Amino acid sequence: MLNTRTTSARSARGDAALWTVLAAATGYGFRDAGPASLTLDLVLPLAVLAVAVPWSRRRPGAAVALVNGLCVMGLADASTPGNAHVLSLAALSCLLGARVAEARRPLLVLAGCAAVDLATCAVLRAQPVWWFYALTVLPAALLLPWLAGRHWRGRRQLVREGWRLARGLEERQHLVAERARLTERAEIAADMHDSLGHALSLVALRAGALELSPDLTDRDRADLADLRGTIADAVEQVRETVAVLQDPPGRDTSAGLPVNDTVEDLLSRAVAAGVPVRWERRGASPPLSCLVERGMYRVVQEALTNATKHAPACSISVRITHEPDRTRVSVVNAVPSAGGPAHTGAGPASGVGRGLIGLQERVTVLGGSLRTGPGSGGFHVTAVLPHRATTAARTGTPAPGPVTAPGRPAGIQGPASPSGTARRPDPGMAPDPVRAMDPDAAPGEVLPESAERLASVRSDARRRSALAFVAPVVAAVFFVPSAVYLAWQLTTSVLPPSRFDELTTGRPRAELAPLLPARAYPYPSDHARSAPRPPGARCEFYRSGRDLLDEVDLYRLCWSGDTLLTKDTVPAGRP
Repeated sequence: MLNTRTTSARSARGDAALWTVLAAATGYGFRDAGPASLTLDLVLPLAVLAVAVPWSRRRPGAAVALVNGLCVMGLADASTPGNAHVLSLAALSCLLGARVAEARRPLLVLAGCAAVDLATCAVLRAQPVWWFYALTVLPAALLLPWLAGRHWRGRRQLVREGWRLARGLEERQHLVAERARLTERAEIAADMHDSLGHALSLVALRAGALELSPDLTDRDRADLADLRGTIADAVEQVRETVAVLQDPPGRDTSAGLPVNDTVEDLLSRAVAAGVPVRWERRGASPPLSCLVERGMYRVVQEALTNATKHAPACSISVRITHEPDRTRVSVVNAVPSAGGPAHTGAGPASGVGRGLIGLQERVTVLGGSLRTGPGSGGFHVTAVLPHRATTAARTGTPAPGPVTAPGRPAGIQGPASPSGTARRPDPGMAPDPVRAMDPDAAPGEVLPESAERLASVRSDARRRSALAFVAPVVAAVFFVPSAVYLAWQLTTSVLPPSRFDELTTGRPRAELAPLLPARAYPYPSDHARSAPRPPGARCEFYRSGRDLLDEVDLYRLCWSGDTLLTKDTVPAGRP
């Protein structure tokens, strides 16, 4: 509300300043006009300007038409068509171009004003100077300021869109930074879950095995029990921390990957820690991509972690089968008996299952499949991985998606959405926002919305610049021939005063023809036509000077047949 009031007050001050300037020009023109009507030539124009200036914000076309009416009043003046209202007409025409985006309606307004001016000259049978004024000065005051206003509007819009694009780029920078922060959180969560959680589970299992040693005292067993409980609590705290740090619904596929560790090393450490693991590898080991190697490692690691947590001291069977085009990893842990350890449930159903959710996503991204659940012989974790990843791994935070089953996302989107509703470029080929503004960008390059908007504004600016160049040329083609023809008529009907003095009444036209101009003046004023003439005489008028922008005295020659009957001078002004 406060911003609206401030804008309204600023607009009112601008309108008052503009009215003051135009009123000063009107008053100056009234002072130099000589004998004039105070009401018609000063009070009425000031009142019209007081209405037109505020209207120029809401109805700029109507404001231009009002001020053009003041110029029409000048055309009705017998002394001169020019007045100070042309400045007001140019100012409001400029505001029309600056405040109206489209061009069709303003052009109709300007054409209507020009038509009214010409119709006024035709109705009043104005003299050539008035026609020249209506054909040149008034159209120039209408068209050229309007073009200047449109150019000004285009420049302002271009600058405004540029700043808007800069703000968009700055916001995008913040989003990139936030995304990097979330990715780092996901990496920390993955490292804690996959590495620290696995290590703590093995330590807890080793502590449980030491409790059964016959060489320990009851106090030692109590301490080991406390130690195992403390480790179990630490594992739960790690899981809670992962829940806070992890970026749902998954994490970066390359987060927390061991560099030089292999599946054999992982299984050897588990056996050394006392985990009852039996494993075998079938088939010739083919060359696997790094991503598939890491995926296979994570499947075995996650399955061992869940087995030691939910079914400690139960046997675990790991089988890796290499087929011609894929590798199958199967991990089966036996279900604990009813009188076994306190942990219930052989699978992750009793827990949150974030590890299996991330594992499901990892395997799916690599183009494989993962199945988890109870089966014959215990809880099964089976992954089928291709020897070469069929889907490019994503390097950014994945887009959220619904989960239709525990550990199975409903869909893993690739670099582009098949439906076309969310066009995402491949991270390796993401367009540079600065290059995206280039109109010569590659056809397949994705342009951000801000760049498309800026390109549209630039196109409009070029179109307005072309119009500003072409419109005066078109106007010149239309008006210049008329002005040239009018000037030709005025200059070829001039009878110099020296030749007028040589004309003698009573002489035939054939003798006086060398002294007469090529043609008579075709636009004498009404008071010149109505001047008394000899009965039955035919009168012709000639201009006494070559001044095109001012009225000059007219010479009247009246003929009786082909004989010069009278000659006299008609003053330029009204008698």
